[in-house]
Amino acid sequence: MTPEVIRRLPKTDLHVHLDGSLRLGTLIELARERGIELPSFTEDGLRETVFRPQYANLGEYLQGFRYTVAVLQDREALERTTFELCEDCQAEGVRYIEIRFAPQLHVRQGFDFSDVVRAVDAGIRRASDAFNARPEVASGREPRFAAGIILCALRYFTPDLSEGYRRILEALPEASPQELHSAASMQVARAAARLKHDEGLLVVGIDLAGQEKGYPAEDHRVAYQVAHEAFLGKTVHAGEDYGPESIFQAIGNLHADRIGHGTWLFDESKISARRITDRKAYVERLAQFIADKRITIEVCLTSNQQTVPELGKDLSRHPFAEMRKRRLSTTFCTDNRLVSNTTMSNEIQRAAEAFALTDRELRDILVYGFKRSFFPGTYLEKRAYVRQTIDFADSILEGDAGVRS
Repeated sequence: MTPEVIRRLPKTDLHVHLDGSLRLGTLIELARERGIELPSFTEDGLRETVFRPQYANLGEYLQGFRYTVAVLQDREALERTTFELCEDCQAEGVRYIEIRFAPQLHVRQGFDFSDVVRAVDAGIRRASDAFNARPEVASGREPRFAAGIILCALRYFTPDLSEGYRRILEALPEASPQELHSAASMQVARAAARLKHDEGLLVVGIDLAGQEKGYPAEDHRVAYQVAHEAFLGKTVHAGEDYGPESIFQAIGNLHADRIGHGTWLFDESKISARRITDRKAYVERLAQFIADKRITIEVCLTSNQQTVPELGKDLSRHPFAEMRKRRLSTTFCTDNRLVSNTTMSNEIQRAAEAFALTDRELRDILVYGFKRSFFPGTYLEKRAYVRQTIDFADSILEGDAGVRS
């Protein structure tokens, strides 16, 4: 499968953070306009000082977000960067994305939670309308571009992160950390339900992100129950910097439909609970449960390799190899296009080479991204959309096979 074929194939990106996926030039321009100091005001300089090829750990990887979040504090910046992210995805054949972000990071005086989400929604709709007006798309010859919004809660936050979190802390001065985390995630879940069902925005689900160790999913159980009862999609960052227990908590406590990363699913050494005496059996049962329930794992190869020293320079050591062997439901994602300097086409190309994937295997993984999406439409609309993308993918692969033969 050539890079050109990969580019043309219809793809999804179900795990892409808006604040980690700005164009580097846009980040510099917005920082200049808003008087925000950067370590460098050249793209090469930022690649050298902030957005590097390798990071020591996840904490270092996340440092760049202090700059991206700083420029995303108004409607113009949020709508523009959302529009540009959609454009960048469209240019490489990505036909469906789910953009995730934590609205509370962007709240400020005169610009509230709902305003933040409306700005992102506007950027998506503008980019979608422009792309779907193309003759080949409007005629139905090619699949249209669509997108959903996933609102993120954070496992842990401090008042200096944003005005949005500072307000929560000020409103609950006597609350415990667990109560604060629960209150913040409840705000996310309730807003997601309201903005989707009452305002008709493109909100499709919620997510839980941030440091796992010491900040359990249990703190967010009530918020996820609210989302569950509102029929929202539920995904959780789990197994990214903690072990299999975190993944189980996401599924058992939060009703997770999908797992973000799941990198340490098979690592028995990262189990810490004393009650788990047979670690091997625990991992086997967890993997079997995930496979049986078709809980999809959002695999982010490049970002995992950048933050996990154990993976080193050998991507074939990534646990995706074991996920594939066990026939788990997986889909490739970029995580952060800027921070990881990657694209969906790059992720797929790297996967094909590292794991010797056949054309058919790649095609099936790409299709599963569409099937396991939180598509913002009816079930019948989603079925028709998935069918169209399958037919379009098959036509590309059949044409490529004819050329090669």
